[in-house]
Amino acid sequence: MATASPENSPGRLKQIALTYKMTKKADRTIGLWIAGTGILILGALLGIGFAIGHPVYLGILGALLALLGMAIVFGRRAERAAFGQMEGQPGAAAAVLDNMKRQWTVTPAVAMNRNQDVVHRAVGKAGIVLVGEGNPNRVKSLLAAEKKKMARIVADVPVHDVVMGNEEGQVPLKKLRTTLMKLPRVLTGQQVTTVNDRLKALGDLMSNMPIPKGPIPGRGMRMPKGQGRMR
Repeated sequence: MATASPENSPGRLKQIALTYKMTKKADRTIGLWIAGTGILILGALLGIGFAIGHPVYLGILGALLALLGMAIVFGRRAERAAFGQMEGQPGAAAAVLDNMKRQWTVTPAVAMNRNQDVVHRAVGKAGIVLVGEGNPNRVKSLLAAEKKKMARIVADVPVHDVVMGNEEGQVPLKKLRTTLMKLPRVLTGQQVTTVNDRLKALGDLMSNMPIPKGPIPGRGMRMPKGQGRMR
């Protein structure tokens, strides 16, 4: 069985420390939350241990559960802080989708206008999801145009559209992942592959649009590694 090499350990610790520093800038109470969680869990298990006459066993169990609880709290608050920093930035939705590539085939900026309103596309077992960022009214027009183009080649595939935002009928950035994960699975793996193959032609057409050259905004943004996957 493979074991973690000594060279990897400092890298992981450095990554955790960096994530903590970045999170603390947006969440100054993160240290209190982590410490409080550990103390509460350990104290509760120790109390039970003394009450039943097994403080050592319950103390060890409490220490392990305290570490687990602290890791969960750290991951969730780091995720929340990351979403807060990304909220409202161009390409934020693309960054979130980019971290879902195991379940979805993501194509950022399949449609864009001169105002830099943009539509991203994700294909998975739930079908096709179009995610729009920018002015809600202009984004709706972009989404409608993109759906019309796709209808010619994937008319038999469910298409869902999402408008990013915090108003009624919109999806906040922090809920984008869960929104996609909750969609009903209606396609098989082979069908997903077929849909992606059909959409390649559409992608080629979109590459001819007068989109500004350079990296897609937000592609450099990444969620903290090690966070629990939301299902």
